Amino acid sequence: MNAPEKIGAFFDIDGTLLPPPSLEWRFLAWLIARDELGGRDVTRWLAQLAKTLWHDPRGATLGNKKHLAGLRESLAADWGDSRTPDSLPLFERGAERVAWHLGQGHRVFLVSGTLAPLARIIARRISGRVEVRATELELSDARWTGRLAGEHLRGEAKARAVRALASRYDLELGESYAYGNCLADLPMLECVGRPAAVNPSVGFERIACSEGNADARRTPSFGWQVHNWKEAPLASAAHPRHLASTETR
Repeated sequence: MNAPEKIGAFFDIDGTLLPPPSLEWRFLAWLIARDELGGRDVTRWLAQLAKTLWHDPRGATLGNKKHLAGLRESLAADWGDSRTPDSLPLFERGAERVAWHLGQGHRVFLVSGTLAPLARIIARRISGRVEVRATELELSDARWTGRLAGEHLRGEAKARAVRALASRYDLELGESYAYGNCLADLPMLECVGRPAAVNPSVGFERIACSEGNADARRTPSFGWQVHNWKEAPLASAAHPRHLASTETR
């Protein structure tokens, strides 16, 4: 076994640590309630969406941030400051699992397709050092341009982010952990020796179970785990209980 600091734990956020709606939808609802988004912003978003929808329907929706063009970067911090602890409830078992990794001395990362300023708000609510890799937005004069600064962190982009972090911190991916809830997380999970499907759909659970039985495809192989963290939302992520055990089904 490697030293604890050589082991990483990579967590998706939306659907894995945080119940629906997603962080970005929560933020957009707040922007609309404050009249920060108007009809022109929606029109701009729809126009860009129409250009890319045919080629990449999911990517067109997730990667299109034209509706944020011209908005102040500081709005994300304002939104975070306005959130009470129970307005961003993490799944209790997910928060406990993060706390367990921190207690073990592992390096913990949030690797998410959500907007990086929003992911950092979640990281700050966790007691312990948690690093964020998420979708960055291009800035001009402290305002968002509506374009991405780099990749949208979904699919293979998540895997690239995990490998880059492993290289930077000299992590042993064969002994590291990753947690995700959907097919877009699959490349990230396949990077590590200890992957876990969290709150998976039937199809994703089937993949996780089949991968867990294919020991020859992973060296070393600890098998895939399947977790159900949906039942217990946690009002505050600041002080989760430290548990060494996990629930597996």
